Amino acid sequence: MNLAGESVAIVGSGFGGLSTACYLADAGADVTIVEKNEQLGGRASRLEEDGFRFDMGPSWYLMPDVFERFFGHFDRTPSDYYSLQRLDPHYRIFFKDGDEVDILPDLERNKELFESYEEGAGEELQRYLDRSEENYGVGMEHFVYTDRSRFRDYVSLDVAKNARGLNLLGSMQDHVENYFDHPKLQQIMQYTLVFLGGSPNNTPAIYNLMSHVDFNLGVYYPEGGLGGVVDGIVQLGDELGVEYVTDYEVTGITGHEGDFLVHSGDESMAADIVVSDADYAHTEQELLPPEARKYDADYWESRTYAPSAFLMYLGVEGDVDELAHHTLVLPENWNEHFDQIFENPAWPDDPAYYLCVPSKTDDTVAPEGHSNLFVLVPIAPGLPDGDAIREQYREKILDDVAENTGVELRDRIVFEKQFSVSDFADRYNSMQGTALGLAHTLMQTGPMRPRHRSPKVDGLYFTGSYTTPGIGVPMCLIGGQHTADAVLADH
Repeated sequence: MNLAGESVAIVGSGFGGLSTACYLADAGADVTIVEKNEQLGGRASRLEEDGFRFDMGPSWYLMPDVFERFFGHFDRTPSDYYSLQRLDPHYRIFFKDGDEVDILPDLERNKELFESYEEGAGEELQRYLDRSEENYGVGMEHFVYTDRSRFRDYVSLDVAKNARGLNLLGSMQDHVENYFDHPKLQQIMQYTLVFLGGSPNNTPAIYNLMSHVDFNLGVYYPEGGLGGVVDGIVQLGDELGVEYVTDYEVTGITGHEGDFLVHSGDESMAADIVVSDADYAHTEQELLPPEARKYDADYWESRTYAPSAFLMYLGVEGDVDELAHHTLVLPENWNEHFDQIFENPAWPDDPAYYLCVPSKTDDTVAPEGHSNLFVLVPIAPGLPDGDAIREQYREKILDDVAENTGVELRDRIVFEKQFSVSDFADRYNSMQGTALGLAHTLMQTGPMRPRHRSPKVDGLYFTGSYTTPGIGVPMCLIGGQHTADAVLADH
Protein backbone atom coordinates (compact mmCIF):
# COMPACT_ATOMS: atom_id res chain seq x y z
CA MET A 1 0.00 0.00 0.00
CA ASN A 2 1.15 3.52 -0.73
CA LEU A 3 0.32 6.85 0.88
CA ALA A 4 2.17 8.97 -1.68
CA GLY A 5 0.78 12.47 -1.71
CA GLU A 6 -1.00 12.13 1.65
CA SER A 7 0.05 14.62 4.33
CA VAL A 8 0.07 13.35 7.92
CA ALA A 9 0.38 15.48 11.05
CA ILE A 10 1.40 13.59 14.19
CA VAL A 11 0.73 15.40 17.45
CA GLY A 12 3.38 14.46 20.02
CA SER A 13 6.79 12.85 19.70
CA GLY A 14 6.73 10.07 22.26
CA PHE A 15 7.81 6.62 21.14
CA GLY A 16 4.33 5.93 19.76
CA GLY A 17 4.40 9.05 17.59
CA LEU A 18 7.99 8.49 16.45
CA SER A 19 7.20 4.89 15.53
CA THR A 20 4.00 5.75 13.64
CA ALA A 21 5.88 8.46 11.75
CA CYS A 22 8.54 6.04 10.53
CA TYR A 23 6.03 3.47 9.28
CA LEU A 24 3.87 6.06 7.49
CA ALA A 25 6.84 7.85 5.95
CA ASP A 26 8.12 4.48 4.73
CA ALA A 27 4.72 4.01 3.06
CA GLY A 28 5.17 7.26 1.13
CA ALA A 29 3.30 9.78 3.27
CA ASP A 30 4.54 13.31 3.90
CA VAL A 31 4.82 13.16 7.70
CA THR A 32 5.30 16.04 10.11
CA ILE A 33 5.59 15.57 13.88
CA VAL A 34 4.63 18.57 15.99
CA GLU A 35 5.85 18.58 19.59
CA LYS A 36 4.74 20.86 22.43
CA ASN A 37 8.09 20.87 24.22
CA GLU A 38 11.57 21.99 23.26
CA GLN A 39 12.86 18.48 22.55
CA LEU A 40 11.63 15.27 20.96
CA GLY A 41 10.84 12.08 22.86
CA GLY A 42 7.71 12.85 24.86
CA ARG A 43 8.13 11.49 28.37
CA ALA A 44 11.59 10.31 27.34
CA SER A 45 12.89 13.83 27.83
CA ARG A 46 16.41 14.64 28.94
CA LEU A 47 17.58 17.06 31.58
CA GLU A 48 21.06 18.48 30.95
CA GLU A 49 22.54 20.95 33.41
CA ASP A 50 25.84 21.60 35.22
CA GLY A 51 27.52 18.71 33.40
CA PHE A 52 24.85 16.16 34.36
CA ARG A 53 22.53 14.43 31.87
CA PHE A 54 19.44 12.62 33.11
CA ASP A 55 16.85 10.49 31.35
CA MET A 56 13.78 12.16 32.84
CA GLY A 57 11.38 9.34 31.95
CA PRO A 58 11.99 5.70 31.00
CA SER A 59 15.42 4.40 31.98
CA TRP A 60 15.20 0.61 31.45
CA TYR A 61 16.02 -0.91 28.06
CA LEU A 62 14.03 -4.14 27.99
CA MET A 63 12.73 -6.46 25.25
CA PRO A 64 15.64 -5.95 22.82
CA ASP A 65 13.85 -8.19 20.32
CA VAL A 66 11.16 -5.50 19.89
CA PHE A 67 13.75 -2.89 18.95
CA GLU A 68 15.43 -5.32 16.56
CA ARG A 69 12.06 -6.01 14.92
CA PHE A 70 11.25 -2.30 14.67
CA PHE A 71 14.52 -1.31 13.01
CA GLY A 72 14.49 -4.51 10.95
CA HIS A 73 11.27 -3.39 9.22
CA PHE A 74 13.36 -0.61 7.65
CA ASP A 75 16.33 -2.89 6.89
CA ARG A 76 18.32 -1.45 9.78
CA THR A 77 19.50 -2.70 13.15
CA PRO A 78 19.68 -0.92 16.50
CA SER A 79 23.48 -1.02 16.25
CA ASP A 80 23.24 1.32 13.26
CA TYR A 81 22.19 4.00 15.75
CA TYR A 82 23.43 3.03 19.23
CA SER A 83 25.36 0.32 21.04
CA LEU A 84 24.06 -1.79 23.93
CA GLN A 85 25.70 -3.00 27.12
CA ARG A 86 24.11 -5.78 29.13
CA LEU A 87 24.01 -4.87 32.79
CA ASP A 88 25.51 -7.08 35.47
CA PRO A 89 23.74 -7.23 37.80
CA HIS A 90 20.47 -6.61 36.00
CA TYR A 91 19.45 -4.83 39.20
CA ARG A 92 19.99 -4.87 42.96
CA ILE A 93 17.29 -5.08 45.63
CA PHE A 94 17.57 -3.77 49.16
CA PHE A 95 14.84 -5.16 51.39
CA LYS A 96 14.14 -2.92 54.34
CA ASP A 97 14.83 -5.71 56.84
CA GLY A 98 18.52 -5.61 55.83
CA ASP A 99 18.58 -8.23 53.06
CA GLU A 100 20.36 -7.36 49.81
CA VAL A 101 20.15 -9.43 46.61
CA ASP A 102 21.40 -9.08 43.04
CA ILE A 103 19.50 -10.45 40.05
CA LEU A 104 22.17 -11.54 37.58
CA PRO A 105 22.48 -12.41 33.89
CA ASP A 106 23.11 -16.00 35.07
CA LEU A 107 20.03 -18.17 35.57
CA GLU A 108 21.79 -20.85 37.61
CA ARG A 109 23.00 -18.31 40.14
CA ASN A 110 19.54 -16.78 40.30
CA LYS A 111 18.12 -20.24 40.98
CA GLU A 112 20.62 -20.65 43.81
CA LEU A 113 19.47 -17.33 45.23
CA PHE A 114 15.83 -18.43 45.18
CA GLU A 115 16.73 -21.78 46.73
CA SER A 116 18.43 -19.96 49.60
CA TYR A 117 15.08 -18.42 50.55
CA GLU A 118 12.84 -21.42 50.06
CA GLU A 119 13.49 -25.12 49.51
CA GLY A 120 12.59 -26.08 45.96
CA ALA A 121 12.28 -22.46 44.83
CA GLY A 122 15.22 -22.81 42.42
CA GLU A 123 13.39 -25.38 40.33
CA GLU A 124 10.15 -23.46 40.74
CA LEU A 125 11.90 -20.44 39.25
CA GLN A 126 12.88 -22.56 36.26
CA ARG A 127 9.30 -23.80 35.93
CA TYR A 128 7.93 -20.28 36.27
CA LEU A 129 10.31 -18.92 33.62
CA ASP A 130 9.53 -21.79 31.24
CA ARG A 131 5.87 -20.84 31.49
CA SER A 132 6.72 -17.17 31.20
CA GLU A 133 8.77 -17.81 28.05
CA GLU A 134 5.93 -19.79 26.51
CA ASN A 135 3.45 -17.05 27.35
CA TYR A 136 5.82 -14.45 25.94
CA GLY A 137 6.11 -16.25 22.62
CA VAL A 138 2.37 -16.82 22.23
CA GLY A 139 1.32 -13.52 23.77
CA MET A 140 3.64 -11.38 21.67
CA GLU A 141 2.92 -13.12 18.38
CA HIS A 142 -0.85 -13.48 18.71
CA PHE A 143 -1.92 -10.76 21.13
CA VAL A 144 0.67 -7.97 20.91
CA TYR A 145 2.14 -7.95 17.40
CA THR A 146 -1.34 -8.93 16.18
CA ASP A 147 -3.60 -6.03 17.08
CA ARG A 148 -6.77 -7.30 18.71
CA SER A 149 -8.34 -4.01 19.72
CA ARG A 150 -11.97 -5.12 19.23
CA PHE A 151 -13.95 -7.87 20.94
CA ARG A 152 -14.73 -9.49 17.60
CA ASP A 153 -10.98 -9.91 17.03
CA TYR A 154 -11.07 -12.53 19.80
CA VAL A 155 -13.85 -14.59 18.24
CA SER A 156 -11.79 -16.89 16.07
CA LEU A 157 -10.30 -20.38 16.04
CA ASP A 158 -6.85 -18.80 15.95
CA VAL A 159 -7.46 -17.05 19.26
CA ALA A 160 -9.02 -20.11 20.84
CA LYS A 161 -6.06 -22.24 19.79
CA ASN A 162 -3.37 -19.83 20.97
CA ALA A 163 -5.10 -18.66 24.13
CA ARG A 164 -5.24 -22.19 25.48
CA GLY A 165 -3.06 -22.33 28.54
CA LEU A 166 -2.48 -18.58 28.75
CA ASN A 167 -3.38 -16.96 32.06
CA LEU A 168 -5.91 -14.55 30.60
CA LEU A 169 -7.82 -14.25 33.87
CA GLY A 170 -6.79 -14.12 37.51
CA SER A 171 -4.30 -11.77 39.12
CA MET A 172 -0.53 -11.78 39.19
CA GLN A 173 -0.70 -12.23 42.97
CA ASP A 174 -2.65 -15.47 42.61
CA HIS A 175 -0.37 -16.69 39.83
CA VAL A 176 2.89 -16.04 41.68
CA GLU A 177 1.55 -17.68 44.86
CA ASN A 178 1.20 -20.91 42.87
CA TYR A 179 4.99 -21.05 42.63
CA PHE A 180 6.49 -19.25 45.61
CA ASP A 181 5.49 -18.91 49.26
CA HIS A 182 8.25 -16.58 50.43
CA PRO A 183 7.05 -12.96 50.22
CA LYS A 184 10.43 -11.71 49.02
CA LEU A 185 10.43 -14.12 46.11
CA GLN A 186 6.92 -13.02 45.25
CA GLN A 187 8.08 -9.40 45.25
CA ILE A 188 11.01 -10.18 42.94
CA MET A 189 8.64 -11.80 40.44
CA GLN A 190 6.18 -8.92 40.62
CA TYR A 191 8.31 -5.77 40.64
CA THR A 192 8.02 -5.55 36.82
CA LEU A 193 4.37 -4.59 37.32
CA VAL A 194 5.71 -1.10 37.98
CA PHE A 195 6.43 -0.94 34.23
CA LEU A 196 2.76 -1.72 33.54
CA GLY A 197 1.39 0.75 36.05
CA GLY A 198 -0.41 -1.88 38.11
CA SER A 199 -0.32 -3.79 41.36
CA PRO A 200 -0.13 -7.55 42.01
CA ASN A 201 -3.86 -7.61 42.76
CA ASN A 202 -5.16 -5.67 39.76
CA THR A 203 -2.85 -6.83 36.95
CA PRO A 204 -3.88 -9.91 34.91
CA ALA A 205 -1.71 -13.00 35.31
CA ILE A 206 -0.86 -13.06 31.60
CA TYR A 207 1.74 -10.41 32.40
CA ASN A 208 3.87 -13.11 34.00
CA LEU A 209 5.52 -12.96 30.56
CA MET A 210 7.45 -9.96 31.91
CA SER A 211 9.61 -12.34 33.94
CA HIS A 212 10.92 -13.82 30.69
CA VAL A 213 11.83 -10.27 29.70
CA ASP A 214 13.52 -9.68 33.04
CA PHE A 215 15.43 -12.92 33.64
CA ASN A 216 15.98 -14.37 30.15
CA LEU A 217 16.12 -11.51 27.64
CA GLY A 218 18.19 -9.30 29.94
CA VAL A 219 18.48 -5.68 31.00
CA TYR A 220 20.60 -3.38 28.86
CA TYR A 221 21.93 0.16 28.78
CA PRO A 222 21.86 1.89 25.38
CA GLU A 223 24.59 4.31 24.42
CA GLY A 224 23.37 7.76 25.46
CA GLY A 225 20.64 6.28 27.66
CA LEU A 226 17.01 6.12 26.51
CA GLY A 227 17.57 9.58 25.07
CA GLY A 228 20.07 7.94 22.74
CA VAL A 229 17.33 5.59 21.54
CA VAL A 230 15.10 8.61 20.87
CA ASP A 231 17.93 10.13 18.84
CA GLY A 232 18.28 6.91 16.87
CA ILE A 233 14.60 6.71 15.96
CA VAL A 234 14.52 10.43 15.13
CA GLN A 235 17.50 9.89 12.81
CA LEU A 236 15.73 6.94 11.18
CA GLY A 237 12.65 9.10 10.66
CA ASP A 238 14.81 11.83 9.17
CA GLU A 239 16.27 9.31 6.73
CA LEU A 240 12.70 8.33 5.77
CA GLY A 241 11.67 11.95 5.24
CA VAL A 242 9.89 12.80 8.51
CA GLU A 243 9.81 16.50 9.39
CA TYR A 244 9.98 17.61 13.04
CA VAL A 245 8.63 20.82 14.59
CA THR A 246 9.28 21.48 18.29
CA ASP A 247 7.82 24.22 20.52
CA TYR A 248 4.47 23.76 18.72
CA GLU A 249 1.80 23.37 21.39
CA VAL A 250 -1.36 22.08 19.75
CA THR A 251 -4.46 23.88 21.00
CA GLY A 252 -7.07 22.33 18.72
CA ILE A 253 -7.75 19.80 15.96
CA THR A 254 -10.58 20.55 13.54
CA GLY A 255 -11.84 19.17 10.25
CA HIS A 256 -11.92 15.69 8.77
CA GLU A 257 -9.98 13.43 6.43
CA GLY A 258 -8.44 15.42 3.62
CA ASP A 259 -9.15 18.73 5.33
CA PHE A 260 -7.71 18.86 8.85
CA LEU A 261 -6.25 21.86 10.60
CA VAL A 262 -3.93 21.38 13.57
CA HIS A 263 -3.99 24.63 15.52
CA SER A 264 -1.34 26.18 17.74
CA GLY A 265 -2.64 29.49 18.97
CA ASP A 266 -3.01 31.69 15.87
CA GLU A 267 -1.06 29.24 13.70
CA SER A 268 -2.54 26.29 11.82
CA MET A 269 -1.07 23.34 9.96
CA ALA A 270 -3.09 21.61 7.25
CA ALA A 271 -3.10 17.82 6.90
CA ASP A 272 -5.02 15.04 5.19
CA ILE A 273 -4.62 12.67 8.17
CA VAL A 274 -3.99 13.36 11.87
CA VAL A 275 -2.49 10.97 14.44
CA SER A 276 -2.49 11.98 18.09
CA ASP A 277 0.29 10.72 20.32
CA ALA A 278 -0.70 13.26 22.95
CA ASP A 279 -2.44 11.74 25.96
CA TYR A 280 -5.73 10.36 24.66
CA ALA A 281 -7.77 12.04 27.41
CA HIS A 282 -6.16 15.44 26.71
CA THR A 283 -6.76 15.08 22.97
CA GLU A 284 -10.45 14.34 23.47
CA GLN A 285 -11.17 16.74 26.30
CA GLU A 286 -9.08 19.70 25.17
CA LEU A 287 -8.18 19.46 21.48
CA LEU A 288 -11.32 18.08 19.78
CA PRO A 289 -14.71 19.79 19.53
CA PRO A 290 -17.45 18.00 21.56
CA GLU A 291 -19.03 16.32 18.53
CA ALA A 292 -15.69 14.69 17.66
CA ARG A 293 -15.21 12.98 21.03
CA LYS A 294 -15.81 9.27 21.63
CA TYR A 295 -15.62 9.44 25.44
CA ASP A 296 -17.06 11.95 27.88
CA ALA A 297 -15.50 13.43 31.01
CA ASP A 298 -17.15 10.79 33.23
CA TYR A 299 -15.41 8.03 31.26
CA TRP A 300 -11.98 9.55 31.79
CA GLU A 301 -12.65 10.26 35.46
CA SER A 302 -13.67 6.62 36.02
CA ARG A 303 -10.51 5.06 34.55
CA THR A 304 -7.75 3.49 36.64
CA TYR A 305 -4.56 5.37 35.91
CA ALA A 306 -1.02 4.13 36.32
CA PRO A 307 0.94 5.79 39.11
CA SER A 308 2.49 9.20 38.96
CA ALA A 309 5.88 9.63 40.59
CA PHE A 310 7.94 11.75 42.91
CA LEU A 311 11.31 12.13 41.19
CA MET A 312 14.53 13.67 42.39
CA TYR A 313 17.33 14.14 39.85
CA LEU A 314 20.54 14.43 41.85
CA GLY A 315 24.11 15.30 40.96
CA VAL A 316 26.27 13.88 43.75
CA GLU A 317 29.91 14.32 44.69
CA GLY A 318 31.88 11.07 44.74
CA ASP A 319 30.80 7.49 44.12
CA VAL A 320 27.82 5.54 45.42
CA ASP A 321 29.43 2.10 45.57
CA GLU A 322 26.56 0.48 47.42
CA LEU A 323 24.14 1.02 44.52
CA ALA A 324 23.92 -0.76 41.17
CA HIS A 325 22.93 0.91 37.90
CA HIS A 326 19.34 -0.11 38.72
CA THR A 327 18.45 -0.50 42.41
CA LEU A 328 15.11 -1.21 44.08
CA VAL A 329 14.36 -0.56 47.75
CA LEU A 330 11.38 -2.61 48.94
CA PRO A 331 9.54 -2.69 52.28
CA GLU A 332 8.81 -6.03 53.88
CA ASN A 333 5.12 -5.60 53.07
CA TRP A 334 4.50 -3.52 49.98
CA ASN A 335 0.73 -4.01 49.92
CA GLU A 336 0.31 -0.82 51.94
CA HIS A 337 2.22 1.16 49.31
CA PHE A 338 0.03 -0.24 46.50
CA ASP A 339 -3.08 0.49 48.56
CA GLN A 340 -1.92 4.09 48.89
CA ILE A 341 -1.67 4.26 45.10
CA PHE A 342 -4.85 2.49 44.01
CA GLU A 343 -7.23 2.18 46.96
CA ASN A 344 -6.65 5.04 49.39
CA PRO A 345 -4.54 7.62 47.53
CA ALA A 346 -1.92 9.22 49.76
CA TRP A 347 1.81 9.87 49.87
CA PRO A 348 3.21 6.45 50.87
CA ASP A 349 4.12 6.02 54.53
CA ASP A 350 6.63 3.23 53.85
CA PRO A 351 7.51 3.60 50.18
CA ALA A 352 8.94 1.18 47.68
CA TYR A 353 11.18 3.10 45.28
CA TYR A 354 13.76 2.92 42.53
CA LEU A 355 17.26 4.39 42.29
CA CYS A 356 19.04 4.77 38.95
CA VAL A 357 22.77 5.48 38.73
CA PRO A 358 23.67 5.57 35.01
CA SER A 359 27.12 6.96 35.86
CA LYS A 360 27.95 3.38 36.95
CA THR A 361 27.88 2.48 33.26
CA ASP A 362 28.27 5.74 31.34
CA ASP A 363 30.91 8.28 32.35
CA THR A 364 29.43 10.94 30.04
CA VAL A 365 26.36 11.57 32.25
CA ALA A 366 28.22 13.28 35.11
CA PRO A 367 31.35 15.41 35.58
CA GLU A 368 34.48 13.61 36.67
CA GLY A 369 34.39 12.73 40.36
CA HIS A 370 30.59 12.85 40.52
CA SER A 371 27.65 10.46 40.29
CA ASN A 372 24.40 10.87 38.39
CA LEU A 373 21.51 9.52 40.42
CA PHE A 374 17.76 9.79 40.34
CA VAL A 375 15.15 8.54 42.78
CA LEU A 376 11.66 7.52 41.67
CA VAL A 377 8.86 6.88 44.15
CA PRO A 378 5.59 5.66 42.56
CA ILE A 379 2.68 7.65 43.99
CA ALA A 380 -1.01 7.94 43.26
CA PRO A 381 -1.96 10.16 40.31
CA GLY A 382 -3.85 13.29 41.21
CA LEU A 383 -2.19 13.86 44.59
CA PRO A 384 -1.48 17.47 45.63
CA ASP A 385 2.28 18.00 45.37
CA GLY A 386 3.02 21.52 46.54
CA ASP A 387 6.37 22.72 47.83
CA ALA A 388 5.69 21.79 51.46
CA ILE A 389 4.86 18.12 50.83
CA ARG A 390 7.75 17.81 48.36
CA GLU A 391 10.24 19.13 50.87
CA GLN A 392 8.84 16.87 53.57
CA TYR A 393 9.00 13.84 51.28
CA ARG A 394 12.49 14.72 50.08
CA GLU A 395 13.74 14.51 53.65
CA LYS A 396 11.87 11.24 54.20
CA ILE A 397 13.39 9.61 51.11
CA LEU A 398 16.94 10.78 51.80
CA ASP A 399 16.63 9.32 55.31
CA ASP A 400 15.23 6.09 53.88
CA VAL A 401 18.04 5.77 51.32
CA ALA A 402 20.67 6.25 54.03
CA GLU A 403 19.02 3.78 56.39
CA ASN A 404 18.38 1.01 53.89
CA THR A 405 21.27 1.26 51.39
CA GLY A 406 23.97 2.86 53.51
CA VAL A 407 24.32 5.79 51.07
CA GLU A 408 24.22 9.21 52.74
CA LEU A 409 23.50 11.78 50.04
CA ARG A 410 22.46 14.93 51.87
CA ASP A 411 25.84 16.66 52.19
CA ARG A 412 27.06 15.59 48.74
CA ILE A 413 24.28 16.93 46.50
CA VAL A 414 25.59 19.58 44.09
CA PHE A 415 22.63 19.56 41.69
CA GLU A 416 18.97 18.80 42.34
CA LYS A 417 15.70 19.04 40.47
CA GLN A 418 12.36 17.55 41.45
CA PHE A 419 9.52 16.41 39.19
CA SER A 420 6.13 15.14 40.30
CA VAL A 421 2.38 15.00 39.66
CA SER A 422 1.78 18.59 38.60
CA ASP A 423 4.88 18.56 36.39
CA PHE A 424 3.65 15.50 34.48
CA ALA A 425 0.33 17.30 33.99
CA ASP A 426 1.96 20.57 32.88
CA ARG A 427 4.75 19.24 30.67
CA TYR A 428 2.96 16.28 29.08
CA ASN A 429 -0.75 17.20 29.45
CA SER A 430 -1.02 14.00 31.45
CA MET A 431 -4.41 13.05 32.93
CA GLN A 432 -4.19 13.36 36.73
CA GLY A 433 -0.42 13.62 36.31
CA THR A 434 -0.04 9.90 35.57
CA ALA A 435 3.52 9.03 34.57
CA LEU A 436 2.45 6.23 32.22
CA GLY A 437 -1.19 6.29 31.11
CA LEU A 438 -3.99 3.77 31.63
CA ALA A 439 -3.05 0.98 34.04
CA HIS A 440 -3.17 -2.60 32.72
CA THR A 441 -6.06 -3.81 34.85
CA LEU A 442 -8.22 -6.66 33.55
CA MET A 443 -10.88 -4.14 32.50
CA GLN A 444 -8.32 -1.97 30.70
CA THR A 445 -6.44 -4.61 28.70
CA GLY A 446 -6.78 -5.52 25.02
CA PRO A 447 -10.19 -4.56 23.60
CA MET A 448 -11.04 -2.67 26.80
CA ARG A 449 -8.51 0.05 25.91
CA PRO A 450 -9.38 2.95 23.58
CA ARG A 451 -9.05 2.24 19.85
CA HIS A 452 -6.47 3.44 17.36
CA ARG A 453 -9.18 4.73 14.98
CA SER A 454 -11.45 7.56 15.97
CA PRO A 455 -15.05 6.32 15.61
CA LYS A 456 -16.21 9.93 15.27
CA VAL A 457 -13.83 11.55 12.77
CA ASP A 458 -12.64 9.94 9.55
CA GLY A 459 -8.89 10.31 9.18
CA LEU A 460 -8.17 10.78 12.89
CA TYR A 461 -6.09 8.15 14.68
CA PHE A 462 -4.47 7.62 18.07
CA THR A 463 -1.24 6.02 19.22
CA GLY A 464 0.69 5.82 22.49
CA SER A 465 0.23 4.18 25.87
CA TYR A 466 -3.55 4.61 26.13
CA THR A 467 -4.19 2.36 23.13
CA THR A 468 -3.21 -1.25 22.46
CA PRO A 469 -0.90 -2.90 23.27
CA GLY A 470 -0.31 -0.41 26.08
CA ILE A 471 2.28 1.01 28.46
CA GLY A 472 6.05 0.94 28.04
CA VAL A 473 8.57 1.92 25.38
CA PRO A 474 8.46 -1.44 23.50
CA MET A 475 4.66 -1.47 23.56
CA CYS A 476 4.48 2.07 22.20
CA LEU A 477 6.85 1.13 19.35
CA ILE A 478 4.54 -1.75 18.47
CA GLY A 479 1.46 0.42 18.92
CA GLY A 480 2.92 2.84 16.39
CA GLN A 481 2.91 0.05 13.82
CA HIS A 482 -0.68 -0.85 14.69
CA THR A 483 -1.75 2.75 14.16
CA ALA A 484 0.12 2.95 10.86
CA ASP A 485 -1.46 -0.35 9.77
CA ALA A 486 -4.91 1.09 10.54
CA VAL A 487 -4.14 4.16 8.41
CA LEU A 488 -2.88 1.99 5.56
CA ALA A 489 -5.86 -0.37 5.76
CA ASP A 490 -8.23 2.59 5.49
CA HIS A 491 -6.44 4.01 2.46
